[in-house]
Amino acid sequence: MLTMTNVKKVFRTDLVETHALRDFNLQVDEGEFVAVTGPSGSGKTTFLNIAGMLETFNEGTYQLDGEDVSHLNDNQRSKLRNEKIGFIFQSYNLIPDLSLFDNVDVPLRYRGFDAKERKKRIEESLDIVGLANRMKHLPSQLSGGQQQRVAIARALAGNPRFLLADEPTGNLDSAMAQSVMELLKEINKKGTTIVMVTHDPQLATQATRNIFVKDGQVSEINDVVAMHVANG
Repeated sequence: MLTMTNVKKVFRTDLVETHALRDFNLQVDEGEFVAVTGPSGSGKTTFLNIAGMLETFNEGTYQLDGEDVSHLNDNQRSKLRNEKIGFIFQSYNLIPDLSLFDNVDVPLRYRGFDAKERKKRIEESLDIVGLANRMKHLPSQLSGGQQQRVAIARALAGNPRFLLADEPTGNLDSAMAQSVMELLKEINKKGTTIVMVTHDPQLATQATRNIFVKDGQVSEINDVVAMHVANG
């Protein structure tokens, strides 16, 4: 599903050269739920941005769903990103003066779906996250957890092959965070591959695999299911 081999990312200024990723190697198989953890500045967000083709990289190869994306141009990356990937961000990124329906609709319009198809996808995705009866509400009329559910619905409406989530529970209290995690686990059980960056080790253990990133490299990979069995 996602394979990075010896990926290197360097940020340069006139005075400083920062190696964000160093020979980064990772394979994520279809249907996995992978949590990525690590200290601040370890390269987690850079990895996620490259995985989502929001950033390019200097060396190495990256295959997404069997396609080598290493040499694609901007338009080709945008097309593949829109077709394959859904994004969930910590800050929700909802448009405050649009209803939930219209917020979910925005990326679908860019995809060129007709009105009937968009309506079907919007209603189905809002139903999945439990907000179908509030689709005419504004984001300000919702709790933080509900707003994050709208952001998840927006990502799901495009029927992505996998979801990339960057600290999706970072702005939520523990109860709301767990509610969002339960939703992500249900989405994963239905077949969507999920890669989630999180600072919360307790949430990370609810994924099926944990990746620990340090100094721009994958330094540890743990099969969480196997860990749970081993620990009784």
